[in-house]
Amino acid sequence: MTTKLKIFNKSQLKEGLLDIRPGDTVRVSQKAVAKAPEKSKPAEKKKKQKLQIFEGLVIARKHGKGISATITVRKMISEIGVERVFPIHSPAIEKIEILSRAKVKRSKLYYLREVKGKKARLKKKKFVQIAAPKEPTATKEEPTETITEETENIKKAEKNKEAEKGQKESNNKE
Repeated sequence: MTTKLKIFNKSQLKEGLLDIRPGDTVRVSQKAVAKAPEKSKPAEKKKKQKLQIFEGLVIARKHGKGISATITVRKMISEIGVERVFPIHSPAIEKIEILSRAKVKRSKLYYLREVKGKKARLKKKKFVQIAAPKEPTATKEEPTETITEETENIKKAEKNKEAEKGQKESNNKE
């Protein structure tokens, strides 16, 4: 029984997530389902999905790296603190982008709830987001030649348009 559960949990884990830590400023894109208007016909009920973006500071990461791992993200909206808890491996989470990283000495930054002003600042540290390596593409001579030919044709067409404008202006002056 437990092996079936482990197999299912492994299948639900997201691959390629960056290491999200407390002190990171993240942008979380979450799928939201918009309700259809009530007046529409039952056959036309379509669920529209849109992305809701929540950008803020990660103040906690809980439940390890397994299927139940969560992050708590906090942001300030007109001097009111808003916190949301996101399950990292949820299918509703489209993507999580790490914007910047701060130097912190604690694993839970709950003290940021009470402090304001300079005390709420965190020291930023350099963060380079590592992108997944792109697959090497075979370079061929033919596509680059066609691209250069097209750009030359575009440049010639622009020169012809400029020449026509110059002729029209000289005709208008006469």
